[in-house]
Formats: sequence, structure tokens, C-alpha cells
Amino acid sequence: MPFTDRFVAEIVSLQVRLYSARARLEARTDGEALHDLRIAVRRIRSLLKPLRSVAEMGALSKAAADVGQQTTPARDLEVLIHELEKRTYSNLAQSRRSQLSHSYDAILTGSPLRRLMVALDEWPAEFRAVEFNHGWARIQSRIRKALHRQVDRLHEAIEDKAYDRHQLRVLVKRTRYLTEAFPTLSPLSKNEAKILKELQSALGNWHDHYQWSLKAQTEKDLHPLRRVWEGGADSALEEAEALLLKATKLLPKSSKKAA
Repeated sequence: MPFTDRFVAEIVSLQVRLYSARARLEARTDGEALHDLRIAVRRIRSLLKPLRSVAEMGALSKAAADVGQQTTPARDLEVLIHELEKRTYSNLAQSRRSQLSHSYDAILTGSPLRRLMVALDEWPAEFRAVEFNHGWARIQSRIRKALHRQVDRLHEAIEDKAYDRHQLRVLVKRTRYLTEAFPTLSPLSKNEAKILKELQSALGNWHDHYQWSLKAQTEKDLHPLRRVWEGGADSALEEAEALLLKATKLLPKSSKKAA
């Protein structure tokens, strides 16, 4: 199958996953629906990132970004509720469930998700129009170069001890999903790519505890957990720093000679 056909097929597959996650979120069948919806959106954005300068890709890319932005607070609240339940603070978790339900409704009825669904329906024809006009003659080379540049940026950030860890978490996440979207075009081997998932998990764990600690400063009912979360943040950051040291040895030093 030609690369462009596989590319379109992957977007369509993610569209199906997005529809499924949306239906589950509407029915409130499980606690992972929003998470799965966000993953589908994130993978769509990863596939489109190397092509973001192409005008025909703009509407879908913007729509996916808007959904990602709108759903972030609800996902953060989901994770907090899960943490509270795990620590047997069921009353604190329950008091936040009403807010979460309203957030779900806002996502399902909001314009960002609706625009994304429309953009996904229209996108294949726009993509094919570019292909018909020979606009994708060097699409694989273009994506390969974008991947190499992304890995280079990540390596430079990891080696910079002063690089903001919040920004680094986002950079690791973007590099991971871009690599997973185009594994055969990535400069990373399977073992090298594996460290990205470990890094994302460790930095995500630190980020969650850090954010919860901040919330505990302003939300009085969370105050008893402040010290616990601060300690968790410190431990998670230590784990992340150890993985970052490992990553500096695993990631390729430079890819400027990539085709």
C-alpha cells in the first residue's frame, strides 16, 4: 500500500476510535472514555504535525488542538478524583464529581468537538486533492526530517540541566507520539523509543503531584494531603531525573545528516 494511503487509513482509524470514545463518554459507561478520546486526538495531531504548514491540513490540525485544550481541565479533574479515591478520601472525590459531569457535558455539546468531527469528515478529500496536484511527492522525506529535528530538540533539552521540566514533559510526549505515528521514519530504534514512554510516565507522575500540591494550597479541603503530594512530587522528579540521565546515553546525538 502506498504511504499516502496508509497515512489516510491511519487518520480514518483514529476517527473511528474518536467516535467510539465519544459514544462511551455520552453513555458514561467507563472512566477511561475521555482519556481514550484525548489519546485519539493527540495521535491525530502527531500525524499532522510534520504537515502543519500545508494549508489544507490547517482546519483539522486547529480543530484537534482546540479539543485537546478544552478537555485538559476535565482530564486533570478525573485524575485528581482517582487519586482521592485511591487515598480513601471518597467524600472529597464525590464533591468534585458534579463538576466533572458538567465538564463532560460541555465537551460533548461544545463547538470544538463538533468542528473536529466535521473536519475529519472533510479532510480525506482535501488530502487527496493535494496528492492529485503532486503535493505529496516527498511526503516521507518531509516527515523523516521533521522526526529527526524533533529528536534533536529533545536531546538538546535533556542535556540542558536548566530546561524547564514542565516544558520537557510536553516535548517528550510530542516526540513519543510522533515516533509512534511514523516508526519506520524515526531515527529511534525500539529500545530508544521505549525510554520516551518511561520518561513520559515519570514526568507525568511528577507533574500530577506538583499540580495537586498547588491545589492543596488554595482548596482548603485538600490541605491535609499537601505534604503527601509534595513528597510524591520530589520522589517522582528523582525518578524522572534518573531516566533523563539514561536517555542522554540512549538517544542519538545528532541527526543533521538525515535525508
